[in-house]
Amino acid sequence: MAKSKLSDRSIASIKADGRHGDGGGLYLNVKGNSRSWVFVSQRGGKRQEIGLGPYPSISLAGARSAADIARSAFQQGADPKLLLNPKKASEVPNFKLFAEEIIQARESGLSNPKHKQQWRNTMRDYAFPVLGSKRLDEITTDDVLRCLTPIWHTKSETASRVRGRIETILAAAIAKNFRPRPNPAEWKNNLQPLLGTQRKSQGHFSALPYQDTPMVMEQLSQTEGVAARALEFTILTVTRTNEVLGMQWGEVDLEKELWVIPAMRMKMKREHRVPLSGRAMLLLHNMAELRMNDWVFAGQKRDKPLSSMALAMTLRRLELDSKATVHGFRSSFSDWAAEQTSFPSEVREMALAHAVGNRVEAAYRRGDLLDRRIAIMAAWANHCFPTVS
Repeated sequence: MAKSKLSDRSIASIKADGRHGDGGGLYLNVKGNSRSWVFVSQRGGKRQEIGLGPYPSISLAGARSAADIARSAFQQGADPKLLLNPKKASEVPNFKLFAEEIIQARESGLSNPKHKQQWRNTMRDYAFPVLGSKRLDEITTDDVLRCLTPIWHTKSETASRVRGRIETILAAAIAKNFRPRPNPAEWKNNLQPLLGTQRKSQGHFSALPYQDTPMVMEQLSQTEGVAARALEFTILTVTRTNEVLGMQWGEVDLEKELWVIPAMRMKMKREHRVPLSGRAMLLLHNMAELRMNDWVFAGQKRDKPLSSMALAMTLRRLELDSKATVHGFRSSFSDWAAEQTSFPSEVREMALAHAVGNRVEAAYRRGDLLDRRIAIMAAWANHCFPTVS
């Protein structure tokens, strides 16, 4: 600490107006009978000053302590006013309440309902479960990591958007003095060394951006052959390749517009009811006219279904720029539902026949949310074929 030049005795004897230094950037400002403390910082050729309060309400020891805090704040690029005059805990909102204000302000400048929904969906599904109830000034980098780590490599695009949106909200909180710097959601020299570079999807997990799905479906609709119909049906129902290839007519209720996959053919060994959209039903009616045996998508060999290679080769012939695979369209659906719809995450997970946590397990105990899944599958079909009602 800088050598002190003032004492309570010397302060009492000061008569001349002006600034009287204590060292380290701390000054006593005297003007007539008024005396107050000021801290002056000179960094990079820029002069910064901050008032620390009147003397003797702020004692010499108190002024020195405040000057130490201000000096440290300036060196770290933080706002010393926030550190010296922090808001009371009762004045700081939690993340969810503040985020709602920021989202609402953003929405006022948007006209597209889907764009308005994107922020709300990602916050609801990934940020609020971890950060929602925390005060803005309590949120740490570890908290942000808890939001991002589970999806950083599996839902890379969504994870990047979530991080950026959390950073924006916390930057607004800093601007309104609800929390100090630094921003725990910042990327460079903060999250970057902790999360690392996102892995690019490989193999059967490679996914096409959901925005490109209508283009793929349009190409498929113009492609002849059973394999093209099977691939189209797989994308529409967001089921797994083996579930579609093993599909038999006895599993389909055309009247109820429902496909019931037996538990023995499901990855989770649980019966899965798949609601069929209007486009999926049209496709099945067309396949029924070509029925050769019990398989819905029959192969060329007698009494055998299509092979998985037939679907992969059909997708490859579309000559897409990306290395998208059949299984990857399930991820495309998941990203679309999170970004473009207001359906809760458990509805998405059930549509994918996932059981990934307590919320989904609880939902299964209540039922399989069939009515809501009918709605989401109809919306997905409308996304895949936007010109088809």
